[in-house]
Amino acid sequence: MRASITRSAWVIPEGTYYKALKAEVEAVEGDINNLLWDLAVHRYALQRVVDALWELDKIPKKSQVHQLFYPLLRSYGFRAHVARNIYTTAIALVKSTKEINGSKPVIKKLSIRLDYQDGRVDINDCIVKVNIRGKWYTLKLKHRREYIERFRGLRWKEVHLKYWKGKTYVSIVFEVKYSPYVPIGVLALDTNLKQVVIYDGSSVRRYKTRFIDALGKKARTEELQRKYSKRWRYNGRILSRIRFLHRRAKNIIIDWCRKFAKQVVLRAGMHGYAIALENLMYLKESMVKNGSKTIWKVSMFAYRKLQESIVNKAIEYNVPLMFINPRGTSKLCPRCENVLTYVHRLAICKKCGFAADRDAVGAINIWLKSIYAYAGVCGSSLSARGMKDETRQTPRNRNEGMKEK
Repeated sequence: MRASITRSAWVIPEGTYYKALKAEVEAVEGDINNLLWDLAVHRYALQRVVDALWELDKIPKKSQVHQLFYPLLRSYGFRAHVARNIYTTAIALVKSTKEINGSKPVIKKLSIRLDYQDGRVDINDCIVKVNIRGKWYTLKLKHRREYIERFRGLRWKEVHLKYWKGKTYVSIVFEVKYSPYVPIGVLALDTNLKQVVIYDGSSVRRYKTRFIDALGKKARTEELQRKYSKRWRYNGRILSRIRFLHRRAKNIIIDWCRKFAKQVVLRAGMHGYAIALENLMYLKESMVKNGSKTIWKVSMFAYRKLQESIVNKAIEYNVPLMFINPRGTSKLCPRCENVLTYVHRLAICKKCGFAADRDAVGAINIWLKSIYAYAGVCGSSLSARGMKDETRQTPRNRNEGMKEK
């Protein structure tokens, strides 16, 4: 059993990762109208390359594309490396779209990607300088100072500039060195629609999610679309209401996930624990079998958004992360591995008498799998049998008065 559990888990490896500083900016040096014109020229050049490649039966090699479009792009005033970025982006867009038999890509946004040759970033003064078609523009970051301070001392890699709905935004990509510590314990998370259950080897804690609120907003939008099936796209008032509900649902999920992720990661770092999460790949496979209604719930449930938030915070604070195959975590007794019998959401083991709700069983079994995996991968001196005997006492303690929240 130990080998199978080890294969069903994987740990985020140590190395270099990236995170982005995203903020609105204002031009303090350089004409904003000239900046928008340069972005428009960049969009036009990218669209021309996309159109030309789309008409070809076979996408040529990168060297051939260089010979075809490099002189044209240089004539628009772009520097050599910017020209390469343009036709490289066009090749990727056309290739990916044709692979899924999609329609021709249309570039709508005014945006550009620049590297260290065309950008300067000064976190101390909240200044970003960009060079587009030989002209330098100085942009001031409009964001909270405490947010910008998080990126002090990090090495920046790229600057993405975008103009959208009358505002200019910048996204600066920084390199982050991820060096997780050696954990002395594990926090296992079992997530469902209403709550997240955390088990640390001695106690179970429960945290209410806001996914039901977001799901209600989603349900309301679909109700409006069904009620006004023929005119909701053309009625400004109805369309505005639908868009508002979509934005509200998205904001609820993002806001809660970020706050909860920081809380969990800080708790794990304070105790020297690792965090064990469910592997979404296996979770998706199981949900597809349950029908379209479940898939609709999971689409707003935002498992992925929650995991992304936890991963980002864990990399920031160097907290170890492990992903566990959740298959069977709610079916087997964590004390004797017998198949559980359920009365609604209450799990009862007829062999050893263990009893707990479904969510607690899932969290305990995820914790148990992660302990086995760490013992196998990290070469722990504790054997799988010893770890199993130690955890067998945990459900018994829970029945005698385990702390629950």
